[in-house]
Amino acid sequence: MEEKIVTPPQRQAAPDEPLSDGIAARLAAYALLNDIFIQRRNFDEALVRCNQFEKLSSRDRAFVRLLVATVLKRARQMDAVLLHFLHEPLAALKPASLINIFRLGIAQFAFLKTAPHAVVNTTVELAEAAGIAHQKPLVNAIMRRLTREGFPETEDRDAGKLNTPEWLWVQWMEDYGVETALQIAAANFDEAPLDITVKGNPAQWAEKLGASLLATGTLRKTGGGFIPDLPGFVEGEWWIQNAAAALPARLFGDLKGKTVIDLCAAPGGKTAQLAAVGANVIAVDRSPERVKRLKENMERLGFTASPHPNLLPQGEKEHLSSPSPLAGEGRGEGFVETVVADGAVWLPPEPADAVLLDAPCTATGTIRHQPDILHLKEPKDQEKLAALQRRLLLNAVNMLKPGGILIYCTCSMQKAEGEDQVDWILAQGVPLQLSPITPQEIPGIAEILTERGEIRALPCHWKDLGGIDGFFIARFVRNR
Repeated sequence: MEEKIVTPPQRQAAPDEPLSDGIAARLAAYALLNDIFIQRRNFDEALVRCNQFEKLSSRDRAFVRLLVATVLKRARQMDAVLLHFLHEPLAALKPASLINIFRLGIAQFAFLKTAPHAVVNTTVELAEAAGIAHQKPLVNAIMRRLTREGFPETEDRDAGKLNTPEWLWVQWMEDYGVETALQIAAANFDEAPLDITVKGNPAQWAEKLGASLLATGTLRKTGGGFIPDLPGFVEGEWWIQNAAAALPARLFGDLKGKTVIDLCAAPGGKTAQLAAVGANVIAVDRSPERVKRLKENMERLGFTASPHPNLLPQGEKEHLSSPSPLAGEGRGEGFVETVVADGAVWLPPEPADAVLLDAPCTATGTIRHQPDILHLKEPKDQEKLAALQRRLLLNAVNMLKPGGILIYCTCSMQKAEGEDQVDWILAQGVPLQLSPITPQEIPGIAEILTERGEIRALPCHWKDLGGIDGFFIARFVRNR
C-alpha cells in the first residue's frame, strides 16, 4: 500500500517553542516534495495544499521555491550520491519521505552553497520537526559524511542527461541527435526569465518594467520582484506569457472583426492576445474551474468574458447582456465569449475564420519553470495525450470556414506531439494543407523555423537572450 503522508509538521511546537523561520521554510519545502513525489500531485496543486507556505515571509517563500525547484531538477543526481553513502536501496528508507529530508540537505550543500555546519544542523532539525526524530542519528551521520567528502562535480551536460527520465532522453536523442539532446537537458537547469506580453506600447512598458524588448515583441525581465506590485499589473496592461507561447496568436494576420475559436483556452494568455487585436474570440475549455480562472484574467485585463449566448440553456439567454467591446486606443473592437465544452466534440453555431489549438501535452518544453514534469510524466501520458491531440485536430478542421486558418501548437519537445501530428493530420484526407511560416512574419524566429515552415523552439535556442520554452507551432489553411 502506498504510504500516506500527512502534511508536516507532524510534531507541533510548544507555545514557548516556536519553529524558527529557517525550519518553517524547510518544512514547507518538505511538504511540497512529499506531495509531488509520493502523492503525485503537481507543484501548483501541492502549493494550494501547503498551508504553512502562505504563512512565510516573501523572502522565505522565494527560498522555498528555489529549494524545491533545485531538488526537482537534480533529484536523480542527488539520489545517486545518496545511494553511495547509504549502501542500501533508497526504497528501504523508512518512512519513504525521509529521502526528501536528505534531498533538501544535499540541495543546500551542493547547489545553494550553504555552509556545511548549517546544512547538517538544519537537516537534523528538520527530521525532528517532521516527526521522524528516530532517524536523526542516520541523518546526522550521512550529512556529516557528505559535507566532509563533498558532492561530486558534474558538468551540466552530463548532469542533464542523468536528471532526465530515460524515456524522455531516448526520445530527445532520436528526435534531435545526441548533441542537441545534451544541450536541451543542460538548458533545463537554467532559470526561466520572466516574459511579459503587453496590450500596447511595448517599448514604453519595457522602460517602466526595467525589461528588455525582444525582437518578437515580448518583454523579458530578469531579477526578482512580486509580480502584482510591478507597474501596470493591477491596471491590466500586461500578463505573464513565455515568448514562445506568445508566437501562435501572431501568425494569423489581420483578425480585426473576425471570429476566432481558442480551443483549450485557459488560462487565457492567447485569448487576450487575440482579443487585443480586434478578434471576436470564442474561448473553449472543458474545465469549469479553468474557465472561471480565464474569466478572472480577462476581467483584470479589461476584456469582456461572457458565456456564449447560442450555447446557454434557453431560459438563461434573456438574462445575458451583450459582450462589451474592448476599450483603449489601438485595441480594436474584439470581445471574448466563453464555452465550457470538450473541444474534441464541440462545434460552433457557424464555421469560424480561424482556430487556435494549443493542445494538452506533456509540457516538457516548460521544465525550466515546471521541473515537477521530470517526475510526474510517463510514456503512457504521452500516448494518451497524443490520441487526444488527434481528436482535437480532426474536430478543429470541422470548425473552420473554407480558407480559414488553423494553428496547432504544443509546449512539448517531443516530435510525437508536434511534427508527427502534422504528418498524421495531412494523411487523413481532410481539407487541410500546411501553410509555411516564414522568417519575415515575426522578427527573430529564423533560428527556430524548420525546413517546412513550422516553429520548433528548444530551451537551448536563444541562448544569448536567456533561452526560450520548448514549443511547436504549425499553421494550416482549410482549402475547401
